[in-house]
Amino acid sequence: MTPCALTVDSLNPKVLALADHLGDNAIARRAQCIQNEIEAEPESHPFREVLALCDYPHLLEQSGTNSLFSSGAIARAREILDLFPGRATGGYSHSQGTEGLRDIIAAGIAARDNFPCNADDIFLTDGAAPPVHMMMHLLIRDKKDGILCPVPSHSLYTSAMLLQGATLVPYFLDESRGWGVSMSDLKKQLDSARSMGVFVRGLVVINPGNPTGHVLVEENQREIVDFCRNEDLVLLADEVYQENIYADEKGFHSFKKIARSMGYGEGDISLVSFHSVSNGYYGECGRRGGYMEVTGFNSDVKKQVYKVVSLSSCSNISGQILMSLVMNPPQVGDESYASYQAERDGVLSSFARCAEAMVRSFNGLEGVTCSEAEGAVFVFPSVRLPKKAVAAAEASNTQPDAFYALRLLETTGIVVVPGSVFGQMHGTWHFRCTVLPHEEKKTMTVIISSFVAFHRAFMEEFRD
Repeated sequence: MTPCALTVDSLNPKVLALADHLGDNAIARRAQCIQNEIEAEPESHPFREVLALCDYPHLLEQSGTNSLFSSGAIARAREILDLFPGRATGGYSHSQGTEGLRDIIAAGIAARDNFPCNADDIFLTDGAAPPVHMMMHLLIRDKKDGILCPVPSHSLYTSAMLLQGATLVPYFLDESRGWGVSMSDLKKQLDSARSMGVFVRGLVVINPGNPTGHVLVEENQREIVDFCRNEDLVLLADEVYQENIYADEKGFHSFKKIARSMGYGEGDISLVSFHSVSNGYYGECGRRGGYMEVTGFNSDVKKQVYKVVSLSSCSNISGQILMSLVMNPPQVGDESYASYQAERDGVLSSFARCAEAMVRSFNGLEGVTCSEAEGAVFVFPSVRLPKKAVAAAEASNTQPDAFYALRLLETTGIVVVPGSVFGQMHGTWHFRCTVLPHEEKKTMTVIISSFVAFHRAFMEEFRD
C-alpha cells in the first residue's frame, strides 16, 4: 500500500455511518433517477419568464420582447435587476443574500403571518438542506449534545446530526392521532436523554410532514412552542411544504406566527424556519433556492450564524431571485396573475386528487392502512407483511420493507421509499409514496392499478 492510498476503512466513520442509516442503496439510486425525471414537472411560467430576463437582460432592450413575455414579468425583471450592481446577476451577492430580495421575502412573510418580519433575520440559501447543516454546525459541540427529531422524518436531519457526531434523541409521531406530536412522549424522550447526560439543544418539527403528509393542528403547535420555551430548546421548523395542504379543515400556520399570536416575542423563544423553492406548486428543486428565518437569537449569536453562512460566499443568484418570486407572486391586477393562478390551482388540485385516489386505493387492499393525505406531497401507508415475506427478507439479509419495495420496483418500475429509511421500525411496515401531479387522470390510474395488482400478487405469493 502506498502512503497516500485511501480505503473505505480510512474514511471518516461519521460518513460511513450514513450507509446504514440511509438504507438500501439500490432503491435509493433508482428512486433518485426517477425522481430527477418527475420532480421538474411543476413549473410556474411567470417565474420562468422573470428568471430568463434576469439571466439575459439584453432581451429587455429588444423590440420583440413584449410579444414573448408578459408586461408583468418584464416589469418585475427590471425591478430585480435594479437591485444588482451593473444590473448583472453573475457576480457574488452579500453572503446573507441580496438585500433587496431579502426585503421582498420579509414582506411576503409578514403578509403571510400578519406579524412583522425583519429582513436582517433572513438568510438566503441553496435550498433548505444547507441551512439545516449550518444550524447543526452551530448547535452541536460534541456527542454529548443532542437534537430531538421526529420518527418518522426526512433523513436530512438525522444525517446532519450523524455527520456532526450529535446524539439523536427520537420522539415518535402518533399515527393514531394523524401523525401528531405526542407531548407526553416528547417530554419522556427529553427527560430520558437528559438522564443519560445528553445536553438537548433543539427540537425539529416538520409541518406539513415528510414522509407522513400530516398537517399539525394549531393546538398541537402551541403545545410545541410552549414546550420549547419552557425547556430552553431551539425550535427548528421545516415548513417547505407550506403550499401543499389538501385537508379543507386544515391550513398552514408558521411556527413564528403561532409564537407571536401567543404573545411571545424575540426574547422568549429561539426559532429557525426553513423554506425552499423545491416543493409547493412550483417544484423548482434544481434551482436550489431557499431561506432560513432566524429569530430569538441575541446579536452575538447572530454574528456566529453569519460567520457560518459566509463560509459559502453566497447562495446562487437564480435561487435567490426565484425565492423572492415565490414569496411575492403575481397579484390581482397583474397581467400574469390569471395564468399564474390557473397553473397554481391546477397543480395543487391535481396533487389533491392523486393523494385522495392513492389513499382510497391503499385502504381497499389486504393488510394496508393509510391515513388521510392532509399536506406535503406524500402518503405513508402501513403494510402488514405476511410472515413468509418477512422470513424471505431476513434470508436475503434485507429489511422486510426494503424487500417489498425492491420487488415492487423490479415488477412495476414503481418506486416507494421504505419506512425504515425514516426510522420507522415496527411490526407493520411503512412506505413513503410520492404524490405526483398528473394532468391526465389516465396516468394516475395506471400507476395505482399497477401497484394494486402487484400487492395482491405479492400477498398471495407469501400467504401464511
